[in-house]
Amino acid sequence: MTDEWRGWREAAQAALYGDEGFYRSPLRSPRGPAGHFRTSVHASPLFAAAVARLLTGIARELNTGTVALVDVGAGRGELLTGVLAALPEGLEVVPYAVEVAARPPGLDPRIEWCARPPEGVTGLLFANEWLDNVPAEVAEADPDGVPRYVRVRASDGAERLGEPVSGADLAWLERWWPLSAPGERAEIGRPRDTAWARAVGSLTAGLAVAVDYAHVRGARPPFGTLAGFRDGREVRPVPDGSCDLTAHVALDACAAAVAAAVPGAGAELTDQRAALRRLGVGGGRPPIGLAATDPAGYVRALASAGEAAELTARGGLGDFGWLLHRVGLPAPPP
Repeated sequence: MTDEWRGWREAAQAALYGDEGFYRSPLRSPRGPAGHFRTSVHASPLFAAAVARLLTGIARELNTGTVALVDVGAGRGELLTGVLAALPEGLEVVPYAVEVAARPPGLDPRIEWCARPPEGVTGLLFANEWLDNVPAEVAEADPDGVPRYVRVRASDGAERLGEPVSGADLAWLERWWPLSAPGERAEIGRPRDTAWARAVGSLTAGLAVAVDYAHVRGARPPFGTLAGFRDGREVRPVPDGSCDLTAHVALDACAAAVAAAVPGAGAELTDQRAALRRLGVGGGRPPIGLAATDPAGYVRALASAGEAAELTARGGLGDFGWLLHRVGLPAPPP
């Protein structure tokens, strides 16, 4: 750890992914991401079952009995484990966990643990709450409305304004998140755009999906979204390796980056509520008559409905953005 003033991208990179960083050190985060924040994967097995149905559909479109499933930002392999358990018989899946942390003990031996997405695979690439952890610079408009880089001190999270934003970062701000009023802030999403375009480009054919808390150009938050999380609670974002550092994702900018880098990759931007409903996750209560004819079944169905409701709730997990790219596949029917 250093007391020098650095940009947020450099500081967060070291705090999250350095040798003693939040995501790499088993001492700082022994339970992995699940010990600090709850994702859709942890909320219910219905989420993994929905991803399994999505993968099955892609295999059907590709007319193949063998497909890859690439989980980018795999944590401790929870999503892959759930999907493998939910797959129908007869579909052979080659699972890849893309993660910077070490492979956890006891993981299904079929899962290949790797540091970056494999090239040239066919199937489904799924990134659940990955892009929000790709570090980005933070900019703030000074008293004259000039966007400047925000510098941060790792030891305590203190901030000060640095030099004016320039070059490709300024061009990104002007296109995707313009600042004008003093005090307005933005996370410059260029590294996320690049990372996502590279991930989508690793597919030969199939579907790439990014799932994250997101915003679009017409509704950017005026003061940014940078936050810290530790032990299930939001904390002040301090880049000292003691907490997760996250910021919502400009998924519309990510979509444009893919369009420029991966010819023919279609794009759809929707929310989790709509996406999961298409995959059979509804949230409706079971018929009350079931309680009389099958009390145990009614209780199970009621619990499942509650989990589905959480996954699709407005103001909660249902508001996650889903960005989908079809690579080497025909456009879906209307």
